[in-house]
Amino acid sequence: MPDVHHETVFFSGRVQGVGFRYQSLQVSKEFDVTGYVTNLPDGRVQLEAEGEAGEVAAFVAAIEERMHGYIRKRERQSDRRPAQFRGFAIR
Repeated sequence: MPDVHHETVFFSGRVQGVGFRYQSLQVSKEFDVTGYVTNLPDGRVQLEAEGEAGEVAAFVAAIEERMHGYIRKRERQSDRRPAQFRGFAIR
């Protein structure tokens, strides 16, 4: 299986209890990406996304645009690795 672009993004701010995960799931339907989004115990939201680099970048940008009033900070890490996900889900 060929390697794909993978990004882990941590969003901070008022990102839990505001529909962030649901909106991420809805936005994922507009892009050719796989992965998941989950709430973390420390109040952040973690996003894992795989696909073509441009698709993943556009996906993350679309989430940031839709939820911009709630995001105060984001930490982003990327690499290439074998695909690990099928579909996109809320965890």
